Amino acid sequence: MADPKGFLTTDREVAATRPVGERVRDWNEVYVPGSLLPIISKQASRCMDCGIPFCHNGCPLGNLIPEWNDYAYREDWSEASERLHATNNFPEFTGRLCPAPCEAACVLGINQQPVTIKNVEVTIIDKAWESGDVTPQPPERLSDKTVAVIGSGPAGLAAAQQLTRAGHTVAVFERADRIGGLLRYGIPEFKMEKRHINRRIEQMHAEGTKFRTEVEIGRDIDAADLRRRYDAVVIAAGATVSRDLPVPGRELNGVHAAMEYLPLANNVQQGDFVAPPITAEGKHVVVIGGGDTGADCVGTAHRQGAASVTQLEIMPRPSEERPGHQPWPTFPMLYKVTSAHEEGGERVYSVSTTHFEGDADGNVKFLHLVEVEFKDGKFEQKPGTERRIPAELVTLAMGFTGIDQSNGLVEQFGLDLDGRGNVARDANFATNVDGVYVAGDAGRGQSLIVWAIAEGRSAACAVDAYLTGASALPSPIRPTDRALTV
Repeated sequence: MADPKGFLTTDREVAATRPVGERVRDWNEVYVPGSLLPIISKQASRCMDCGIPFCHNGCPLGNLIPEWNDYAYREDWSEASERLHATNNFPEFTGRLCPAPCEAACVLGINQQPVTIKNVEVTIIDKAWESGDVTPQPPERLSDKTVAVIGSGPAGLAAAQQLTRAGHTVAVFERADRIGGLLRYGIPEFKMEKRHINRRIEQMHAEGTKFRTEVEIGRDIDAADLRRRYDAVVIAAGATVSRDLPVPGRELNGVHAAMEYLPLANNVQQGDFVAPPITAEGKHVVVIGGGDTGADCVGTAHRQGAASVTQLEIMPRPSEERPGHQPWPTFPMLYKVTSAHEEGGERVYSVSTTHFEGDADGNVKFLHLVEVEFKDGKFEQKPGTERRIPAELVTLAMGFTGIDQSNGLVEQFGLDLDGRGNVARDANFATNVDGVYVAGDAGRGQSLIVWAIAEGRSAACAVDAYLTGASALPSPIRPTDRALTV
């Protein structure tokens, strides 16, 4: 145990953010570089090394949190990194992007502020990169088996790295021009600079993973042909079909899905454009959807110089205290102020968009909304609450509905889908097609990055067992408590 009295003597403290006026003028990460290091040992000392560490259960990866907290307290960064990597391929991703269900499950959180687990995690991995502790881990010997991974988001990358380290020859196919999936093009630079992805790709290259960009399975390569060429396939293509808003005026210029808007801003940071084809500069921006993707649109609009930013959410404003029906150690739905919200804009709850109004040239000018309340299982409009607000750029950030079926991948493989539009799979992540597995949002539906990595690792274990008869790869999500065998 780090410090038996740490949770009594030390208050929770989180990473400092740069001043709003400074950070909205660039696209760098919002946190003050190096601000965590002076405080992190004390923060790690708040971990009580509980007899039953519920944080293990809160984390889908089963991260060994008390262990690496103890090493961080002692400033043994090398050992802390080893324990962190034992369960997580990419802690620099989760340390920046995960909403930290582990902290919601922290025992200290019963009656105090929980341990800053996420901040400790990102400090450990940043120190590991700085000190050279993160090195390629190529396999000792190669099998004669080949695996194709479709999609290079966190699930695909995790599966590919695990299978490569198990000795299989792995190729990752990505339809975009760069590796990373939504990590690359959906997450703004101010939340995670893309250098973190780049150096992981370099590590995986050195381990033997092969990458094929600008190749879309179903269009550029027939899915059946891919299956013939590889001994196994892992589908990690994500749930990329955006939920639309079929109301009058949807066709007006300036109304875009969030995943049309955000990738273009990232393209600018990658050097592909001088200015994005879709920009908020000088415009009244409305973001429909109150989740993380909506917040990403808000922060992006601020940096592009929007005249105003308004975020709409159909649900009521969440409570700032844990609701009674979401008791510890469950993950509560709380009112959250992200770095993007700190930068300005207005948030409006319990409203629904009725239609868009445009000008003579077909450009959106106003959004009409109405207040709603949830009754008898549905949202009902409140009469007399209709109004309109300026809207010269509208982004739809209302979530995703399933895997993209337009490219022929699902049809060509002959995959079964579940009732939510995801690829159906069994407890071993296997689809109805022999040798074809699915991991991440493509099978789970829209979810968290930590779940994507956990599913990628677990699917890799299942594929390894399929190819060799048994697997020693770790699997955070297991159909049984026994070693996975076939």
